[in-house]
Amino acid sequence: MTREEVKLSPARYVMTIAHPERVRLTADQYLKLGEDPPGVRLELVNGEIIVSASPSTPPAYTLTRLLVALANHVVAKNLGVVMSDTDHVLGMYDVRRPDIYFFSKDRIHLIEEGPIRHPPDLAVEVVSPTSGRVDRIEKFEQYRAFGIAHYWIVDPKARAAKAFKLLRRRKYSPAGAGSRNDIVNFPPFEDLDIALGDLWWPPKA
Repeated sequence: MTREEVKLSPARYVMTIAHPERVRLTADQYLKLGEDPPGVRLELVNGEIIVSASPSTPPAYTLTRLLVALANHVVAKNLGVVMSDTDHVLGMYDVRRPDIYFFSKDRIHLIEEGPIRHPPDLAVEVVSPTSGRVDRIEKFEQYRAFGIAHYWIVDPKARAAKAFKLLRRRKYSPAGAGSRNDIVNFPPFEDLDIALGDLWWPPKA
């Protein structure tokens, strides 16, 4: 079976596999399914394939603008690598795909061909109209448990962004926030001025 053979129901976050009984997939089994079917984005949560649509224009624009800003900064300062939308194996039955993630220079060796199996230094999720609960609650908890040191949540509809930092006791603590046209400096890039007004759709005239 491939990801093309996954039968998608009309309801978001629901899936059915062509099999007579419900199947709980392991991360390794899921990864063998191959690429996503056209027009959808798949992740694995507690052994079940989770389906979400491709982002609409506002979150797609925000994601692109932020990815470019972070990548330019990281390259200019030789800090490491910034990438997007790669499978991260969080556990035996969980595979997520952060919208943006960053590995510092001294941890690049942890990235191998195939899925990411070590926590990045930063994960960023850009909220879509239907992903608010997932990004703020489900992924918040999963990224905390996985040990991702920094987590940003960027919401194009609310025109707001929040940053969190992982403490030694594996708890996320607020590390910054901004909205509308604020200029923010979120860890681990405290020396980068991010003009939030440049992230929102429609672009400034």
